[in-house]
Amino acid sequence: MRCRASLVLSVVLVLAVSCGTAALGGVRSQPGTAGPQGAEGAANPYTQWSRGPDGGAEFFPIAVWLQSPANASRYRAAGFNVYVGLWNGPTEAQLQQLQSAGMRVICSQNQTGLAHRNDLTIVGWMHGDEPDNAQSLGAGKGYGPPILPEKIVASYDRIRAADPNRPVLLNLGQGVAWDNYIGRGVRRNHPEDYPEYVKGCDIASFDIYPAAHDSPEIAGKLWYVALGVERLKQWAQGRPIWNCIECTRIQNQQQHKATPQQVRCEVWMSLIHGSMGIIYFVHEWQPKFDEAALLNDPEMLATVTQINQQIAALAPVLNSPTLPDAAKVASSNAAVPIATMVKRQGGAVYLFAVAMREGRTGARFALHGLSGPLSVEVLGEQRTLDLKDGVFEDDFTPWAVHLYRIGL
Repeated sequence: MRCRASLVLSVVLVLAVSCGTAALGGVRSQPGTAGPQGAEGAANPYTQWSRGPDGGAEFFPIAVWLQSPANASRYRAAGFNVYVGLWNGPTEAQLQQLQSAGMRVICSQNQTGLAHRNDLTIVGWMHGDEPDNAQSLGAGKGYGPPILPEKIVASYDRIRAADPNRPVLLNLGQGVAWDNYIGRGVRRNHPEDYPEYVKGCDIASFDIYPAAHDSPEIAGKLWYVALGVERLKQWAQGRPIWNCIECTRIQNQQQHKATPQQVRCEVWMSLIHGSMGIIYFVHEWQPKFDEAALLNDPEMLATVTQINQQIAALAPVLNSPTLPDAAKVASSNAAVPIATMVKRQGGAVYLFAVAMREGRTGARFALHGLSGPLSVEVLGEQRTLDLKDGVFEDDFTPWAVHLYRIGL
């Protein structure tokens, strides 16, 4: 029966890819709606740039935002492989420190950066951060409108003309996920700007931090991370999507910050809904400023390290095509939908699942076309489940993530 089941599932999954079945809607129309998502295309998208991020199937970008190169070795030990941003850089000293630590960087394209065109340490260029937000007019002068999308496109053209061998990253703000974000100023509630912004980049990213958020409209609603990924993926029209993840209090004076479980949930919400790169935001201003707050938080650092190591181990799976409609999931608690993504790689089927709301539920998964008894390994949890005729069940605690592997 095991051999017959493997053959049947193989045929069904191959047909799902070759017929180009559309993925379910995920959170496109309503934050948190379940459905398999992810990168439906071929493996690693970075092969088109000769000096870009590693194009191999074993590479998945795990980045940290705007950190001192002096800490690069510590971030490498925690599973990071890319720096995004360098304060007042790049400088010769910064690039030397990163090279010594074996850390790659995406940075501004200044004269020093261009002098290192042949240096493999630099794997991408970037715009200034969050041009979609209202721009400061200077100390005490308030804020003007966002930078116009056409200026971002013009800047992109200049960057690409100077070096076409590396991708250009554009990181956008909360408006990607939250139309009503006041920080967009006069362009608040204008999501139509975003398809124009992403024309000025090769990699599109954004940030929103629900756990540490000070607005009741967003605070604690982790699914806005997934919603932003879904929207940006739609607007980006095939460009790789990255997104930022919170892991500190940031500026929340009430001491709110994501728990280790919430951080893991946000990461896997992102990946399941199509993110192809994770950028951790690790600064903290309250109760005091700490640029590298993650490194000074042993519990969170241990969790982030474990998450990063698991992503790295699963990189060939994450870089493989997503199989839309290969599985269905039913949640026993309608208030807690489960989002899923299905992959097939190395003689196994992988089903990644995340709870999209804070609550407990039971999930019933059905993999189409599968018959006979099989064993389901729950990755990283030292347990297995029984699968019969394509169906298995599991329990989800608040913000739970479960990663399943079914050997064929």
